[in-house]
Amino acid sequence: MKSTRRKFITTTAALAAGTVTASAISLKEQKEEWPIVHHVFFWLKNPGSVEDRDKLVAGVKTLAKIETVRKLRVGIVASTEKRDVVDNSWAVSELMFFSDLAGQATYQTHPIHLEFIKNCSHLWEKVIVYDAQDA
Repeated sequence: MKSTRRKFITTTAALAAGTVTASAISLKEQKEEWPIVHHVFFWLKNPGSVEDRDKLVAGVKTLAKIETVRKLRVGIVASTEKRDVVDNSWAVSELMFFSDLAGQATYQTHPIHLEFIKNCSHLWEKVIVYDAQDA
């Protein structure tokens, strides 16, 4: 019985250590590969329209085709706890990662991005952009 318990604890500890190590390596690699972050928040002209929100989400997802976009995440407001520090007034967000500033600049003038603006800008009332780079 002691041998089985000891083996279980040893195996569990090894798995936990492996998971932590793999997560740390993954985060480190991501930081080194994609140090430029482009985070955009959109407010809809018709905030209650799920159809408009879904059209905007679909439009944002087309931006993943741009070759300099390393990773794209598209989000809508989460139903998290309401707190003073949480701004949930927006409708759709995009979070993009780039390898470098040149890649982000290419994205800005890319035909797919310009087409997205042409096709979807009628849906939003306000846009705020936060660009950051690894410190």
